[in-house]
Amino acid sequence: MNNNLLCFGEVLWDAFGDVKVAGGAVMNVAYHLRQQGAHAVFASRVGADASGDELVVFLKENNLYSDLIQQDETLPTCEVTVKLDNDQQPTYIIPQPVSWDNIQSTDALVQTAEKATAIIFGSLVCREKTTRDTLLNLLDETTALKVFDVNLRAPHYTLQTIETLAAHADVVKMNEEEASLLINGSKGDLRDQINEFRNKYHAQTICVTRGENGAMVWHDYEFYEHPGFKVEVVDTVGAGDSFLATFINGLLNKQPLQEVLEKSCAVGAYVAGKRGANPVYDEGIRELLK
Repeated sequence: MNNNLLCFGEVLWDAFGDVKVAGGAVMNVAYHLRQQGAHAVFASRVGADASGDELVVFLKENNLYSDLIQQDETLPTCEVTVKLDNDQQPTYIIPQPVSWDNIQSTDALVQTAEKATAIIFGSLVCREKTTRDTLLNLLDETTALKVFDVNLRAPHYTLQTIETLAAHADVVKMNEEEASLLINGSKGDLRDQINEFRNKYHAQTICVTRGENGAMVWHDYEFYEHPGFKVEVVDTVGAGDSFLATFINGLLNKQPLQEVLEKSCAVGAYVAGKRGANPVYDEGIRELLK
């Protein structure tokens, strides 16, 4: 099946000390979709500066550059400071405003959204009104499957924005911590939290990742679980993004949901065992994804 996937979000440099790695949650999703053979295009905005030029080179080298990558003459390209704790879990220092806070609605972007099978978007890129309005207008005008990657980075979100995005979404992916934050007052287990979230926002599919413990999915009135794969973690940056790319690819291609979940957990674990969000797949992963 030929699917046209539009990934709308931030593109940036993640700085691990002196090492810079291209990143951004939805850009990472697009990168992994491309590695898995999906037709994914990426929409974002970079600054008119050396960092922006370097990101354009990266995007071109990975078949993610198009006229959907805008350039901002005033706001800089985003460079994020990443700090890893003893468990290799990241925290992020994200400057504001930056170029992707100012993504404009263009004819090319609107036309791409109109033809898309799915639109994948996150919460971080919606912290400023200009980009948020551009995305919400696209979502209102398209019949595509709307996939919301909850990506809470304090203090760069408001509950009102998250609720607005969730109300637009057909598929919602979040981690356990994000689920707890968004489902205030729930006393039950994770299934109860998912049911509460579903009753409030009416998503078709809800996926909660659980780090080394795998993930749980609610889809078509059934729950699916996988315990995850044990790996030696290098860092967890991008693991959830690679999981989401694999999950959406399998979902759109109508693969059995339990099989999709297992593959998604395996790819997420693979990325957690590598440095950075976007390692090149090896033969073992390629065999798994067939």
